[in-house]
Amino acid sequence: QVQLVESGGGLVQAGGSLRLSCAASGSIFSDNAMGWYRQAPGKQRELVAVVVSGGPTTYADSVKGRFTISRDNAKNTEYLQMNSLKPEDTGVYYCNLLDMGRNHWGQGTQVTVSS
Repeated sequence: QVQLVESGGGLVQAGGSLRLSCAASGSIFSDNAMGWYRQAPGKQRELVAVVVSGGPTTYADSVKGRFTISRDNAKNTEYLQMNSLKPEDTGVYYCNLLDMGRNHWGQGTQVTVSS
């Protein structure tokens, strides 16, 4: 059983910053990908960023240059540094871990950006 616990969401003004964390525990294969998705009200969940255990990262075009994903493999923890936040970044952010075809999700953390 794999558990993902997110932290770091909250309310911030436009232009501000937040840092999300996601700690994974349980039986995790070392070859995996960790990512962040978000879901705004009335919209589908979308990929924000993903980082593979070997290091390569991928970002949604809407967050490139503003968000940075990173991970600490020793701690099975990933981070999402979000800078220059915009109101359209508002949503529930979900941590995701994909290993050996298994897809795991955190409970989500709310990020609200006020204008």
